[in-house]
Amino acid sequence: MSTTTPVGEVDGSAEKQSQQVSAPSRYGALARYLGIRFLLIIPTAWILVTVVFFLMRVIGDPITAALGGRLPAEQIAQRKAEAGYDRPILIQYWEYLRGLLTGDFGTSATDNREIADVLLVNGAATLELAFWALLVAFVVGVPLGFFAATHRDRFGDASLRIFAILAYAAPVFFVGMLLKLLFAVRLGWLPVAGRASTNVELALQNVSPKTNILLIDSILYGEPAYTGDVLKHAVLPAVALGLLTAGVFLRLVRVNLLQTLQSGYVEAARARGVRSRTVTLRHAFRNAMIPIVTVMGLQIATLLGGAVLTETTFEWKGLGYELAHYLSARDFVAVQGIVTFLALVVAVVSFFTDAIVALIDPRVRF
Repeated sequence: MSTTTPVGEVDGSAEKQSQQVSAPSRYGALARYLGIRFLLIIPTAWILVTVVFFLMRVIGDPITAALGGRLPAEQIAQRKAEAGYDRPILIQYWEYLRGLLTGDFGTSATDNREIADVLLVNGAATLELAFWALLVAFVVGVPLGFFAATHRDRFGDASLRIFAILAYAAPVFFVGMLLKLLFAVRLGWLPVAGRASTNVELALQNVSPKTNILLIDSILYGEPAYTGDVLKHAVLPAVALGLLTAGVFLRLVRVNLLQTLQSGYVEAARARGVRSRTVTLRHAFRNAMIPIVTVMGLQIATLLGGAVLTETTFEWKGLGYELAHYLSARDFVAVQGIVTFLALVVAVVSFFTDAIVALIDPRVRF
């Protein structure tokens, strides 16, 4: 006795089987893509390290650059021999690569400080500043971009577009000086410079475990007044650096939201009677936010570059502050270590950005 299966059930079964096959294939393709993308970090990092190493050697050996004219020629020659800078350049390059693999970024020529210690202590300060700056960029740029897109070609939209251009184009040190003059000097609301007051920094030196991120250290210390002091010191540097990225986010959210609102599925939702506010928030805005993730990874490099000027302006003792100090001292061993580390951070952040975009955006093909 034969049975007949309805056509709808056959189609439904075939669709389920295709979904069961396509889902593993997508995840398999995603895994291959992420694996290949992860392996590409190695040649990328190697190229970055190589370029930085040889560019630093173009000016001569680091000992002569840092201490030339301050010490007799005999002492300089002795220090060059102790540091291995009298050996052939390729041997120095090989030794430098071997040291990097073990976490040894060298020792500064001017203050004899381990570069790894600089990266650990001052890198935490730069990480803290970058976090606050990104927070400011999101809080300012994303809502204003949404407002500009939903009020297209009105006065508010035009004003915000001008604000975005000014925020991105204005030098970060100039914005920082204006903020200091207004909120610190004239109004006296916020501190002028530093990561915390002197007594707070001294007290947080004894916290255990010590993270070198003052916000976390102040919370571990258990004194709310110290946490408030740390937050007050972070406001002006975070705003000065965050506005740089906020302008980018504002324009990006506006453009992508306008394009999404004109897409077919949004028009179809409106035709079905879905409220305009619901369509904008639940559908158009969520899809318009996907490019923000991509740009956020790219903006890490901008934040790290801007951190040099921001940290110098506010005496925020992070990697940018130390980099400016070592540049003025012509300590190219320290400069090489810091720049190499920042390049590696950008390469790793780029990988994680690509991974997140591949996970959240089904339009990405592998």
